[in-house]
Amino acid sequence: MKFTKDGDKMALITFIGLLEIYNFDRCTGLLSNPVTIHPEPLTSPYPNRFVEYEFSESGRFLYASTYNINQSALFQYDLLSGNPSGTRDTLEYNPGISIGNGFFTKGPDEKFILSSMGMCSLVPQCYPYPDSVYNSVNMNLSVINSPDSLGAACNYTPFSFYLGGKRTYYGLPNNPDYDMPALMGSPCDTLVSQNELAGAAAVGSLHVYYHPAWEKAFINASNIKGKTGKLLVYDVQGKVVYSEPIRIQNGYYTKDFSMVGYGNGMYLITIQTEKERLTRKLIID
Repeated sequence: MKFTKDGDKMALITFIGLLEIYNFDRCTGLLSNPVTIHPEPLTSPYPNRFVEYEFSESGRFLYASTYNINQSALFQYDLLSGNPSGTRDTLEYNPGISIGNGFFTKGPDEKFILSSMGMCSLVPQCYPYPDSVYNSVNMNLSVINSPDSLGAACNYTPFSFYLGGKRTYYGLPNNPDYDMPALMGSPCDTLVSQNELAGAAAVGSLHVYYHPAWEKAFINASNIKGKTGKLLVYDVQGKVVYSEPIRIQNGYYTKDFSMVGYGNGMYLITIQTEKERLTRKLIID
């Protein structure tokens, strides 16, 4: 299961061949409006054994890799279409057992990286690789350079990222994106309870939580008066050690603030707008 970047949709695949898209409510956690792009077949052979998939940055496109004993493929789907299944574009098709497509991961530049296993005739699955099996498939990763572009414009370049003499199988590191941005105007994207928010509905409130393992301060403010202002961080002597301009969206402001490099002690986190000033203390020990 994976989610779009803004968290409003979720997709589900199975290795047998199911591919479905759902609307996702970040407040309730409920799924709705299922759209079956490919139903799960009841009997073999299974034409689409889905291995992995990924949403593009905007959530418009979905990429899926498949592998079975006779073929592997890479597909693109346009989710803005009323019939996503009918938009399937085959970016890569490999007949036979020479190539087995594997997992996706996102690079920091939002490019997609795809691993593939280079099969060989010595062992049906060729795992582990014999010392003699080095080829263009297992020594490189494939790259989708522009995932938010339709069809060939996505600039898929198979086996274009050299691994420096190392070899890959199906797998890549699983690094879920937990740093989902706040949903503006939603009370569900805070680190305080709904009861606290209900009690603070009439006045501006600021909550600060420090996570020592991540060295981050999670700043959440609601019912703020004003449209623009500043985020200020003071040390125990009252000196401003950090300042940045901020914009208030529908009375809400949230930020994951890195405290890397800040020494132990007490700090004051302040949000100051043209109409009010909210302050909370934060302690690093």
